[in-house]
Amino acid sequence: MIVSKFGGTSVGTFEAMQRSAKIVAADRNRQLIVISATSGTTNDLVALSSEKDSTSREEILGRIEERHLSIIEKCKEQDQLKKEFFEEFSNLREHLDFVGRDKRWKDTLYSFGELMSTRIFVQVLNEHGVDADWLDARQVMKTDSTFGNADPIITSIKKKAEDHIKSGKTYLTQGFIGSDVFGNTTTLGRGGSDFSASLFAEAVGADTLEIWTDVAGVYTTDPRIVPEAHPIQEISFDEAAELSVFGGKVLHPATLKPAIRGGVNVRVASSSDPDAPGTYIVKETEEKPTLRAISLRKDQTLLTVNSLEMLHQHGFLAHLFKTLAEHKISVDLVSTSEVSVALTLDTAVNAANKVELTDEVLEELGRFAEVIVEKDLALIALIGNDLQKTSGIGGPLFTALEKFNVRLICHGASPNNLCFLVDHEEAEGIVQMVHKKFIEK
Repeated sequence: MIVSKFGGTSVGTFEAMQRSAKIVAADRNRQLIVISATSGTTNDLVALSSEKDSTSREEILGRIEERHLSIIEKCKEQDQLKKEFFEEFSNLREHLDFVGRDKRWKDTLYSFGELMSTRIFVQVLNEHGVDADWLDARQVMKTDSTFGNADPIITSIKKKAEDHIKSGKTYLTQGFIGSDVFGNTTTLGRGGSDFSASLFAEAVGADTLEIWTDVAGVYTTDPRIVPEAHPIQEISFDEAAELSVFGGKVLHPATLKPAIRGGVNVRVASSSDPDAPGTYIVKETEEKPTLRAISLRKDQTLLTVNSLEMLHQHGFLAHLFKTLAEHKISVDLVSTSEVSVALTLDTAVNAANKVELTDEVLEELGRFAEVIVEKDLALIALIGNDLQKTSGIGGPLFTALEKFNVRLICHGASPNNLCFLVDHEEAEGIVQMVHKKFIEK
């Protein structure tokens, strides 16, 4: 059994839906299809949730309506689709009055994109000879009640999948959305459709999870930065996990966890070029190069905490991390000396777990230490194998970086990555130089 997930660009237009439908029809083992909202719709819904100006609201609503009708009007069977669209669109308008009351309403608002794209795509699939049943993901994807970034309840998802997904049939369902035990709509956070698909694949015991996107696999680095970057044919789960966490934009950082637990191989491929090999993510790769890829994550913050109380004292680090945990601040890299601790925080706007250093946090930290905050930094990660055991990596790398100010280095904690922090204005040039020197063949 194959679970196939199609991203927003793969269903963003009628032509894109046609290409994706042909992919599904080409292999009947693709029995569970997971769909994102049409490209741009979730961004519009998020903007709509905070927009107070009625004129601006109408502009956003107009874009959403035009985007969906431009697809519907090219389908052979339009009448029922139009009826369903205008019913849901009317509900969307009425719902806007409640959005500001609590987070529950926002998740219900955001669910419109996936619910509507799957309603349309099931029709397109039928026109390509695929008899697919529309499945409401909220019947299966059970989560807690953390609206906006809900945690899945794995055991419930597996049980519900057994109840609603029967072998031999083809189902079309939504990514990104679920429901709590009270039946309230929840969402898994931005980029959560990949995560949803992986959870579905784990729950049904799929052999393969396909992630169909707008790029032909996982690249050695961002080809927009380095035109010479090339797709990687095969990469291990461990490498791919590091790559996604440290800025690789092809996969949502949480995607691989369920796939690893369920022993599900993952393939990343392009819906606009389905014959390209794409990238297979597997437990063990045949080749294990020392350096496989480079990732870049911008908008990073360096938090340095200095205190003489650290000197030969126990409990300081526990106090520091307890304070950060109480404010739900996730830390990435850590470097320590006798009297200071340096931490990197992901403060990018689109971060999976965006961190906000509020005045309250800084004030609380300032009660027991001197605090320095540096912004506008970038994190570069070299991804590979056995990096903590391989000699001759650090020397040539940091010789190549001798003209740049490296703010923090993390090496040895993981066999699969070597990270360092640099000024954001120099980051892309460094990625280009390091890729040419260490990755290009």
